[in-house]
Amino acid sequence: MKKMVKYPSIEQFRNIVSNVNRHFNFVGLDENGDAIYDPTLPKPIITFKGTVKLHGTNAGVSYNALSGMWAQSRENIITPEKDNAGFAFFAYSHETELLRLFFDVAAKENIDLHKNTISIYGEWAGKSIQKGVGITNIPKSFFIFGVKITPHTETEEELRANPAYWVDSSYLRDNDKGIYNIEDYTTYYIDIDFNMPQLVQNDLIAMTIAVEEECPVAKAFGFPNTIGEGIVFSAEYKGVAYKFKSKGERHSSSKVKTLASVDVEKLESIQKFVEYAVTENRFNQAIENVFPNQEPIDTKKLGEVIRWVVNDVIKEEMDTMVENKIEPKEVNKYISAKAREMFFKLTVTI
Repeated sequence: MKKMVKYPSIEQFRNIVSNVNRHFNFVGLDENGDAIYDPTLPKPIITFKGTVKLHGTNAGVSYNALSGMWAQSRENIITPEKDNAGFAFFAYSHETELLRLFFDVAAKENIDLHKNTISIYGEWAGKSIQKGVGITNIPKSFFIFGVKITPHTETEEELRANPAYWVDSSYLRDNDKGIYNIEDYTTYYIDIDFNMPQLVQNDLIAMTIAVEEECPVAKAFGFPNTIGEGIVFSAEYKGVAYKFKSKGERHSSSKVKTLASVDVEKLESIQKFVEYAVTENRFNQAIENVFPNQEPIDTKKLGEVIRWVVNDVIKEEMDTMVENKIEPKEVNKYISAKAREMFFKLTVTI
């Protein structure tokens, strides 16, 4: 039976930051089943690869030995009679070429097509699909950007035991038939330190603006100096896939907000100030004031400890803040995070 295999939504940068924080700060569940997070745990540095985001429409083809091949839009199975911008007609017109790609994946990944469905996803882009971008100058084409393997399962338990997964798609193409691979065009790499992810925002913006000002894919087809949409950044770290999109301002009103630029020098100055001001001595003074007379350390008073440290830093280090042009509202959350980190380290050693 043919079954819709949806391509997941691509998140924004801030969502990936939140996901990484939750994943790497998670330490277990409490007695009520609620998640417990330890903010003192370090976050990783992850290398992301970016590919050009084309302004077209999401498309896919799926195949298994029981049902054959079918075409999909983002939300529905489509047919030449009930199509989406002509993609189903294209897919069935090139069934022989697409089947060869499915069989290449099955052979490379050792996939039993009687027990699994292979889905090849891409952007269906070109003339009349969208407006105002360089890629609309070329004939309608399918640009592959992902392959998903979905085991056939009947129950939730089977699904948990055999979840769907992603495999390499970089070798799939048939350029003579209008089936391209997005990795054949300009790619981008960036290391993101999730302990201070804001530091990469300006680099992400610069990459995105460059694509918006001149689409690398359109340029490769002979249309330089034409508008592009943005970049999709992907990474896999310890078995978890992360993906986010970055669009230029000309496309930001549709689905995603543009990244705000950051003052990297100011952030670095704040980091140095926090390291200078939130010392072990100051933290110990906070503990002595919040837990006098050797009162047992209680996490319920964490907020009081943080407030004491923040207030003491503002009171005692205002001259240093003025000299470095750092306002209290700019630094308070970083002081709080450092004090929280020190508090949890203390409770672990007790």
